[in-house]
Parts: sequence; structure tokens; C-alpha cells
Amino acid sequence: MKDFDPKIIGFLCNWCSYAGADLAGISRIKYAPHLRIIRVLCSGRVDPYIIVTAFEKGADGVLVTGCHPGDCHYISGNYEAEKKVENTRKILEKAGINGKRLGLEWISAAEGARFAEVVNQFTEVIKNLGPSKAEVDLQKMKAAKEEASDFRVRWLMGRERDLLEEGNVFGEEVDRKEFENLMDTVIETQFVRSSILTALKEEPLSAAELAEKLGVPSDVVVQNLVQLARGQKVQMIEGRPIRYEVIPW
Repeated sequence: MKDFDPKIIGFLCNWCSYAGADLAGISRIKYAPHLRIIRVLCSGRVDPYIIVTAFEKGADGVLVTGCHPGDCHYISGNYEAEKKVENTRKILEKAGINGKRLGLEWISAAEGARFAEVVNQFTEVIKNLGPSKAEVDLQKMKAAKEEASDFRVRWLMGRERDLLEEGNVFGEEVDRKEFENLMDTVIETQFVRSSILTALKEEPLSAAELAEKLGVPSDVVVQNLVQLARGQKVQMIEGRPIRYEVIPW
């Protein structure tokens, strides 16, 4: 799209990729002007909630850059970033946002030319995708933000490396494929629950009304309402039909 000027947020690690961007500037290497840079101490500190919020606020793309694997100033921060980005893409895709809009690249302090190349290539990808607002469903984005802040999702993202390398609390080895399947299941389930909570914050609804509004099978809605009620997040309102509301705390 020739007339499309994308809004791209770039989270750059202080120790490597930000220095690479600085080198590109000092060397007067030209690159696409659409990137808005935010310097962070480590790419591993870029929170999924912040990424989802960036898209909610109108970003067309988000690019996370960090040190090359093995060169992280904090040892494993870039590994954490890789896992967070990988799973945040899945959350965004549940909300209807193309996963290609979230990029991840490794750039060292000496790679000014590579920084420019990465920015140019990512900008071209976003231009080809067009404005993100064409994909954004505000209801689903609210659910995605709710999910990105969920304790269970965040705990699994943060503990993946430890679980795969050290095993569980019983000293048992954790299979990578099984963990990935578990993560996918948790993301799928939590998105449904987050969607329910988001809808109920607007107005009390019955299970049937929720199923119709969210496009989710009634039995799935009921199962998740039961779990949300057990977790004291929703409560029933007596009447015909029985409706549910979020418990105010």
C-alpha cells in the first residue's frame, strides 16, 4: 500500500540492538523512518501485556530486538524474549491480529548495517499487511489484554526454560513437545475465559447469550463459567434465565 505509513514500535535492548541502532545513525545508514524506538534494559523484559497494549493503541507492528543467543548481558534474557514473543503471537492471533506483525531479531552493537536491514525488511512486511485497524476487534483485544496479564499464562512463559532444563518439582523430566501442547491448551482456554470476563464486565449475560456473542459452543462456555465461579471471578444472578456477572472486588 503506497500511501500507508505504518506505525511501528521497536523495543531495543540497551546493550546490543540499541547500540546497533546508534551505530547505524552514526554511520548515516538510511532505513525506513516508521520505527519508534523504546530502549529497554533487556529484550526479556518486554512484557506480553505491553505488546498487546501497543496493538490496542493503534500500532501496526511491534519489533523486539536483543542480543544474539549466548551474548545476553543477563545470560538468558534473549531466551526469555524468544518464548514471550512466540506465545504472545499466539495470543494476538486469537484476537485476530496476524502473527507476522510481531517481529523478533538479534542484533549486536557492531551490526549497524544489519539493524537498518532488519528495520527495512520488517517495515516492508507491515506495509504489505496494511493497517492493523482492519484486523482489530476491540472486544477480542480486551480479552487478549486480560489473558496477557493472567498469572497462569505468565508463570508458564517465565518458567519454561527451568522446567525443560531442570524438570518439575518432583525431579521428573519435562518433554518439550508436551510442554508446548500444554502452553497451547492454556492459551486457548484462558482466551475463552478472558473473553467471558470481558463480556461480563459490560453487562450480565446468560451462558447462551455468552455463547452467541463469543461464537463459542455453549458447553465450553458453561465449563469455563464453572471454573471462573470456583475462582470467585464471576457469580450467578438468580432469575430466568440465570445470568452471570463479574464479582466486584
